[in-house]
Amino acid sequence: MAVNVSTKANEFVTHVLDLLESLGPVSARRMFGGYGIYLDRLMFALVASDTLYLKVDDESRGEFEAAGLEPFRYTKKGKPYQMSYHAAPENALEDAELLRDWARKAVDAALRAARGGRQKNKGLGRGDQT
Repeated sequence: MAVNVSTKANEFVTHVLDLLESLGPVSARRMFGGYGIYLDRLMFALVASDTLYLKVDDESRGEFEAAGLEPFRYTKKGKPYQMSYHAAPENALEDAELLRDWARKAVDAALRAARGGRQKNKGLGRGDQT
């Protein structure tokens, strides 16, 4: 199995990593009460409160929104924020092939961001206030 968890993972994170192993060397790292999900050293997803969120950008966001997939939101010091991650479809969490297809979109978005191909996210970027 090509998965690696840097700390003792909960069952949900282990399940997600098992489903994503066909992508390549996926791993999870504990961060901020959740987990970052990585392919090699590229973070393309996160897990918070047993929900998998996948990286989006201007190129992929519309497909996630059209599928009714909610963005990752959090509150800091009483202010709401939204990050460039959207929930994975629930049915994909039981279908490795379907999840792999959605995860590839997230990996592509993460690669574009890493290359500096990020466009302004119109207030929906990483840590932008909503």
